Amino acid sequence: MSKEYFKKLQELLDSERKADYENFLKLTENTSAADRRTLGLTWYPVAIRNTEVGRGDYLNIEIERTTHQDLSQQFRFGSAVVLFSNHDAKTDRIEGTITHLNRNKMKVNLRVDELPDWTRDGKLGVDLLFDNNSYDEMQNALKQAMLLSEDDSKNRLIQILTKGDKTSFDRELPNFVSDKLNLSQQEAINMILSADDLAVIHGPPGTGKTTTLVQAIKALSKQDNQKILVVAPSNTAVDLLTEKLSEEGLNVIRVGNPARVSEKLIHATLDYKMAGHPEMKSIKALKKQANEYKNMAHKYKRSFGKAERDQRKALFDEAHKIGREIENAERYLMDNLFDHAQIITATLVGANHYTVKSLKYKAVVIDEAGQALEPACWIPILKAEKLILAGDHFQLPPTIKSGDAGRNGLSTTLLEKSIQLHPENVVLLNEQYRMNNQIMGYSSKVFYQDKLAANQSVANHILFPGDEPLMFIDTAGCGFDEKADGTSTTNPEEAVFLLNHLTGYVEEMEQYNPAAKFPYIGVISPYKQQVHLLKELMLSNPVLMAKADKISINTIDSFQGQERDIIYISLTRSNHEGAIGFLSDTRRMNVAFTRAKKKLVVIGDGSTLSRFAFYDDFMKYAEGLNAYHSAWEFINV
Repeated sequence: MSKEYFKKLQELLDSERKADYENFLKLTENTSAADRRTLGLTWYPVAIRNTEVGRGDYLNIEIERTTHQDLSQQFRFGSAVVLFSNHDAKTDRIEGTITHLNRNKMKVNLRVDELPDWTRDGKLGVDLLFDNNSYDEMQNALKQAMLLSEDDSKNRLIQILTKGDKTSFDRELPNFVSDKLNLSQQEAINMILSADDLAVIHGPPGTGKTTTLVQAIKALSKQDNQKILVVAPSNTAVDLLTEKLSEEGLNVIRVGNPARVSEKLIHATLDYKMAGHPEMKSIKALKKQANEYKNMAHKYKRSFGKAERDQRKALFDEAHKIGREIENAERYLMDNLFDHAQIITATLVGANHYTVKSLKYKAVVIDEAGQALEPACWIPILKAEKLILAGDHFQLPPTIKSGDAGRNGLSTTLLEKSIQLHPENVVLLNEQYRMNNQIMGYSSKVFYQDKLAANQSVANHILFPGDEPLMFIDTAGCGFDEKADGTSTTNPEEAVFLLNHLTGYVEEMEQYNPAAKFPYIGVISPYKQQVHLLKELMLSNPVLMAKADKISINTIDSFQGQERDIIYISLTRSNHEGAIGFLSDTRRMNVAFTRAKKKLVVIGDGSTLSRFAFYDDFMKYAEGLNAYHSAWEFINV
């Protein structure tokens, strides 16, 4: 059965790769370097700032983008890229892999041992290639899992996760107790410590999932002095855990490149730890020597006789020989660092990076497991004796490009499957520290069986006396009609109404809040074009622009994991057919509703939305709290 299970996953992943590749081609085929640059898929122009001997006799180069440094980018650590010249895009190309990345500089390991002449002439650029590496890593993990599944004794976790084999617990362990954690958080840590093979932590918004995980990992690391791998689907989630674990005094190594470089994170990176190692001096000396041999070899021009050719080859051979010495020395140094580390952190795919590929762990922790594709989870799981899954399957699911693959099972995460198969291994964190009771109430009822309780420190917090923490403003009958905008949707009148309402609210709040302590505001829409429109309209609003540093406008997806004092939501959809598109993904709306701490204002057309039970019930919930308003109450006031 397990063999069939992995075979099906492989087929679904093949469909996903195909759909993803087709999307990538649509974006990149027949587009100019300038267009690709705007999409974040190209750096152009760039300058080569440095070269040195890299891993496997290849060349490492440091590249800097010299213009358009403010543009966003989709490059990531480990991405496959191509260095190109604008002279002849067909032949003047070398492929490589990003080994380090910050805002405007990247290091690339190129698959050559010397730079060709064309890199010295004309303008150079770097293109992002399709990410085959991640798919290859996932497929390889599924193949390996399939082989292991043929022998039940080889990996118990496979049988537990795919067949529902019974899990076990060590009941003899002393109870973990902490006066800094609530009862459900302590229960979660006890579940993690006592489980022999599987523990699942269900962490709804604001319930302190990260705090709980960090304390659990700290306690786990003391158990038998075990080495733990901590992974998550995104670099941002990995960075947060790395930072928090380092603050607890644990010896953490962050494999891969942090999304943002902070002081705490830099100290945990493998590069930083290697740079500070006493052995690094001799490695640097070897690198300098290898580069000198290569530079000497480059002095020989292409048209030369046999003696020069032999001399050139001898110099390159010597440089390559030193390159292998460097590789061995670096490997020894890395092994030494990993031997002494308590915690390794990485992304799911990064768990198989060459630096840690062969490591095994007593426990693997997968955070944000509700956003993780199952095939990616198997990369770290195969290295584990025990698995801890943490996340919330009622928040944003993983992004899936293939509709067919999603419908046929790829959209169902391992977190969801494990909660269904092993309810006895699940602990729900049920006390939240973010939202006013009224803001929390609807999500608690719909998604969490009314089991959430607001901590008394937040249960009744509001921004000023007499303020309403929750408002639904119904625009039905106002003629605020949606408009199709490319593949997205806008509602210009709703956008204007929202910003007018927010302006009045900001002016009211100014009476109660000094500028330095003014609350943070999030304005959210599910639709990218509505977000774009709201940002444009805000530019001509002097009251809101005076508070621009306190206001963020973005899509729901970009707010996952964040919180604001005040959230305004523009639901955007308003039509006679009652079509609501992806507003029907209630998990996405759960994320939107639960970003607010003290004030949530939802604006939408009740006549369009009420045909869908989720929104109809939300309006009834608001009515029950006297929080339902017609937009007419605020028009021409």
